Amino acid sequence: MQSFPVSAKKLNQRVADESFTVYFRHGRSYIKKRTGKEGSREAMNWLDKCVEVAREAALKAGRLIQDAFYEEKQVDLKNESKDLVTETDRACERIIFDHLTQAFPDYKFLGEEQVSAGESQSVDITDDPTWIVDPLNGTTNFVHKFPFVCVSVALLVRKVPVVGVVYNPILEEVFSATKGRGAYIHNQRIEPSEQKELLHALLATETETTRDISSVDSVTKRLNGLLYRVRSLRMSGSCAMSLCGVACGRLDVFYDMSYRGPWDVAAGALIVQEAGGHIFDPSGKPFDIFSHRICATNSHLKDAVIEALKGFL
Repeated sequence: MQSFPVSAKKLNQRVADESFTVYFRHGRSYIKKRTGKEGSREAMNWLDKCVEVAREAALKAGRLIQDAFYEEKQVDLKNESKDLVTETDRACERIIFDHLTQAFPDYKFLGEEQVSAGESQSVDITDDPTWIVDPLNGTTNFVHKFPFVCVSVALLVRKVPVVGVVYNPILEEVFSATKGRGAYIHNQRIEPSEQKELLHALLATETETTRDISSVDSVTKRLNGLLYRVRSLRMSGSCAMSLCGVACGRLDVFYDMSYRGPWDVAAGALIVQEAGGHIFDPSGKPFDIFSHRICATNSHLKDAVIEALKGFL
């Protein structure tokens, strides 16, 4: 695969300083008015190339997950946590890194396994274009042959996700989104549910990886306070897949109070937003990708969820 023909550094400078920034400020209406402008065309072509390359990388890694899915795995623990890691996690990250850097050699790269192994000393993200990758979201599911596993690839510019791809190689589902241009499963546009009543909503969440008494008590207290307010509860074991579930209407609400890092949510959060859903901090404040807390809802349930979570944060 050849690198994008325009210098990545020059393209980013041109697009970010001119049409790209305005494009994010004004959304689709801006694109429509500026279709004939060179800067707008270049921004669109750049986004198309980025999502294409991200999808290719995810599919490559996904084939490795497919091949190893029903095999027995050698499992290690990350640092001192209960998070699992396998050689497939590491191999997938290498595949993705090689594919992305070949196409965009000037862009930065941050992968979950890279951070866990200490190869990257920080998860600080600059304004530069940065790929954020979880090579195998749902490793515990993968180890147990439970099919909610996925590859998550996102591109951030000025710390804002602009491209997101989530691929479940077991269910053969590819979710994708680009900023201001909607969200899709394969090539079909997706949107969240129209559920307006929290009492009839399907809620998803995750437990924390720590198992100390305080952490477990806070999780169970929160669930006890919410279960009577919703129809039912799911825990998929994959933050990225649950976010995509909200985006396509399978789930109405998802929250996670302790995701491990930005790689868990960067792609999925963009997919929810581009589908028409809400992404926010469970307190109701704006979402901070570094906060380890996220809530996703359809367009109707945000206020009800914030109210329901009061007292359990």
